[in-house]
Amino acid sequence: MEAQPLLTPYQMGRFQLAHRIVMAPMTRSRSYGNVPQPHAALYYSQRATKGGLLITEATGVSDTSQGYPETPGVWTEEHVEAWKPIVDAVHAKGGIFFCQMWHCGRASDDSYQPNGQTPVSSSDRRITLEVGEGGEPLNYPTPRKLTLEEIPQIVNDFRLAARNAINAGFDGIEVHAANGYLIEQFLKDGVNDRADKYGGSLENRARFCLEIVQAIIDEIGADRVGVRLSPFLDLLQCSDSNPDALAVYMAEALSKLNIAYLHGIEPRMVRVDGKMMIPHALLPMKKAFKGTFIVSGGYDREEGNKVVAEGYTDLVAFGRRFLANPDLPKRFELNAPLTKYDRSTFYTQDPVVGYTDYPFLQA
Repeated sequence: MEAQPLLTPYQMGRFQLAHRIVMAPMTRSRSYGNVPQPHAALYYSQRATKGGLLITEATGVSDTSQGYPETPGVWTEEHVEAWKPIVDAVHAKGGIFFCQMWHCGRASDDSYQPNGQTPVSSSDRRITLEVGEGGEPLNYPTPRKLTLEEIPQIVNDFRLAARNAINAGFDGIEVHAANGYLIEQFLKDGVNDRADKYGGSLENRARFCLEIVQAIIDEIGADRVGVRLSPFLDLLQCSDSNPDALAVYMAEALSKLNIAYLHGIEPRMVRVDGKMMIPHALLPMKKAFKGTFIVSGGYDREEGNKVVAEGYTDLVAFGRRFLANPDLPKRFELNAPLTKYDRSTFYTQDPVVGYTDYPFLQA
């Protein structure tokens, strides 16, 4: 049998991957008090394979970075020590493990902030959404616009968090510059209305992200750094007037920094002739970036094999399918049926249900 494109090996810089199936970062809300828990070692190691790349759930870089219940951090020594056995469990299976790092910015409220302070953003534009994806009521406060003097501190928070992640044993880190969180709040003109060197032109809006990436490179090396972008999405009301230009500009700028990979999220799926289709809008981004390119957003086995075979991408990240199928690469290899994910348990705090209790294929 000819090997599936998804199951062919790939050299990602210093990392030899055995296949091209990546576990996408997914918030799971089971790190009590922002401390990673022992059950995460089982969850991630269940999904680890020899030479397979896994990316953690978004992990906070400081005490101001949080915006969701029970999400992990990597800004204290306690966090570092808690991550170590989790990383060790993935490495014991031969997996390659990157820690995704974020700051929620305005996608937060004072209950997640130290001393009940106001969340920060690129501007004072408030998220006006009233209902979340799960139907829960939302009431985001008006954020406080970061001053020029405060921005270097947040850049430094990312740098120190990256060092902590490497000290915890991670192979690298992914900068979360997507999905409407703080870095994207600077990147996109639908939120960023600044009139200083961090606002206005595309070059200025990109400055914050590129300063963070450069600071992390200086700390841990470019070959351990990935970046995730979602120029075509408008999550948390974070949109841009020219996403095509934003996508190519960021791909070119990040390419010059020789980072390990660029991880692009597709636009929302669209219905064509009654079937949900991936728009496949990332090709200009892929062409502008000279390193490893990862795509995510609605992919299945058939579509993943197709885009790798066509050279549209190098690797494909799977989220919900990997969540519900801890042995996803094996299922793809055998073209075995997939377990359906249960959306109602995505963000519950149970250490087992909807987390480590999804079944493996029987031998």
